[in-house]
Parts: sequence; structure tokens; C-alpha cells
Amino acid sequence: MDTTNFEQLQGLVTLKMPYGKYKGRVIADLPGHYLGWFAREGFPRGELGSLLALMYELDHNDLRHLLTPLRDLK
Repeated sequence: MDTTNFEQLQGLVTLKMPYGKYKGRVIADLPGHYLGWFAREGFPRGELGSLLALMYELDHNDLRHLLTPLRDLK
């Protein structure tokens, strides 16, 4: 796995949502309906938006379980 991809996946289990209803919650723990809202309304710019879009794809395709090993690395 390339370093950039690993860092993005690691970001999902370590970075916290900086604002909104789920402020302080790790991105990987955001509910699917919230991620879906961003998918419909538009993801924010920058790293946060990229991570939210990635998490949306994982959630939408029922792949959240792939993050379990990364949670153990924290």
C-alpha cells in the first residue's frame, strides 16, 4: 500500500470532525446518514472533504470493517 493511501486511511480513524452536530467524533465513527448528507450537499474543501468522501465510499459500499485493523494501530 502506498504511503499516501495509508495516511488517508489512518486519518479516518484518528482525525476528529472539527465542527457541526458530530464535532469531536472520529471521522470513521460518523453515521452514514451524515456522510450521505455531505455527498448530496457537497464535501468541504481540503483534507477534511477528501476524508469525508473516502469515508462515505467505505460506508456506502459496506466496507467500514476494513478500518478495524487500523484502529488497533492507534
